[in-house]
Amino acid sequence: MKPLEIICSSIHMIKRVFFFIVVSLYVTLPVSAQELENPNVLFIISDDLTATAVSSYGNKLGTTPHIDRLATEGVRFTRAYSQYPVCGPSRASLMFGYYPSATTTYGYVSGRENVGDQRQSWSQLFKNNGYYAARVSKIYHMGVPGDIESGSNGADDAASWNERFNSPGPEWKAEGEAELVQNNPYGNKPRQGGNVMTIVKAEGGDQVHSDGKTAEKASELIRKHRDEPFFLAVGLVRPHVPFVAPREYFRPYPYEQMVLPPRVQNDWDDIPSRGINYVTSVNAQMSEEQEKKAVAGYYASVSYMDAQVGKVLRTLEEEGLEDNTIVIFTSDHGFHLGEHRFWMKVSLHEESVKVPLIIKVPGMEPAVTHSLAELVDLYPTVAELAGLDYSDQLQGKSLVKTLQDPGHTVRDAAFSMHRWRGGFSYMLRSDKWAYIQYDEDAGSGMELFDMENDPGQYNNLAHNPHYQEVVADFQDQLKRKLEEVRDNELGITYDKGESR
Repeated sequence: MKPLEIICSSIHMIKRVFFFIVVSLYVTLPVSAQELENPNVLFIISDDLTATAVSSYGNKLGTTPHIDRLATEGVRFTRAYSQYPVCGPSRASLMFGYYPSATTTYGYVSGRENVGDQRQSWSQLFKNNGYYAARVSKIYHMGVPGDIESGSNGADDAASWNERFNSPGPEWKAEGEAELVQNNPYGNKPRQGGNVMTIVKAEGGDQVHSDGKTAEKASELIRKHRDEPFFLAVGLVRPHVPFVAPREYFRPYPYEQMVLPPRVQNDWDDIPSRGINYVTSVNAQMSEEQEKKAVAGYYASVSYMDAQVGKVLRTLEEEGLEDNTIVIFTSDHGFHLGEHRFWMKVSLHEESVKVPLIIKVPGMEPAVTHSLAELVDLYPTVAELAGLDYSDQLQGKSLVKTLQDPGHTVRDAAFSMHRWRGGFSYMLRSDKWAYIQYDEDAGSGMELFDMENDPGQYNNLAHNPHYQEVVADFQDQLKRKLEEVRDNELGITYDKGESR
């Protein structure tokens, strides 16, 4: 072969190698936000679901096989946090993309009352860009069990949807074996409605209850609107009290075999009085047997809810829509199951503010990320994935880069807050630390926990002399954070008033 031919042949070979390298990289790189064309959005939110009850987050009882499968197909966030550990304010925050302290939305309202008509909610953004937007059951606040029993809209925001559907159910009045597993202020009645831990091993199947009806309606809407882009929000009310589920869901959880969290002697001695939860084993006068029954009832409710998630995801698969549908699963906040002898939500401790969060994006590789995330981040994240322009006033941060690279971080600390017992309380959660402060001047106390060595939050280091620099740093961070979250153009004056 002549020298010129050798040179030409070598150049041709180099071109071919370069071409195959480029093609290989193109095939293996994750989908970018712009490559999804009018993707559907399926947003599923459970009510009062603590991450500790989800198997893919470490629960050993196999409570959530359908959520677990989704976790293997999407990106699972191990450290995602609610901005407010109460239903109404949390949901208003994530739907409008603002912190509760920016909109002063602390009650059981939608938040529209405070943000005004000119600002679009998360689903409204999609609706105004040609999507069919619908909700089934509880997305904004609904009273459980009251609004579920009556089938009312609760504090919903009508402007957020083209259509909305409620899923009435019998709740604590369901036929079946009932028991109240906390102090009964109503005499000797075996059951009671409202915000109490009543267990009902119900007669009948899934469709008797609200979540079964919700899964059925959501599946119907997926089939009906499969040929147009949709934003479908599916709200499941379990495991919110009362713990009601068909009897079969209780069988895997005999209460006698439930293991309660460890009890630490003098556990409350280093917790400020404002940090003692509103429902405890003490004030609810719960026996150990009742505590175990409460845990079993909660897990049964979780399993029932998970089965409904499975039905909706199966419909999406059967309709061939998985390749163009973004799926999000989360909860509005967590729930205490006896940790520190605390029950239910409200506190700023880990079990109450941490939530499961899974985001599945077509074309993106499954992964687990330990990057900190907040529910307020969902709005800008999904809007960016769909290629929609959203307001630069939103206070959440897009997690798209974290979805593409699980090691990417968008924030140094997650923020949560609560207004209760006469004042405001705040939480900052960094990689290593969880810091809780009661009042802006810490006048009602502080808590500092080393989450690497004390994930159960049993040893409050806030007043230990060795950690005063850490405390001072967090106090400075919190001051800057509060200035940041209040710095908005909503025209709302920040309210330091009493709890309501």
